[in-house]
Amino acid sequence: MDKNLVEELLEKLKDGKLTDVKVEKEDFLSFREQLVRREDFKHFRGHAKHNGATVFTYMKEPRS
Repeated sequence: MDKNLVEELLEKLKDGKLTDVKVEKEDFLSFREQLVRREDFKHFRGHAKHNGATVFTYMKEPRS
């Protein structure tokens, strides 16, 4: 997954334009690499799904 696409998806999640983003197993590491660099990293929550996919959502309150 391309860095620009990841940033675009994360911004859309943050802005409420998307409710969730599904990341396939093959793209997880590149997605996470961009995610952890963000100041609002703790506002994103990933839910593991079948076959290695992860669904990310954005929370108004950061996780602890």
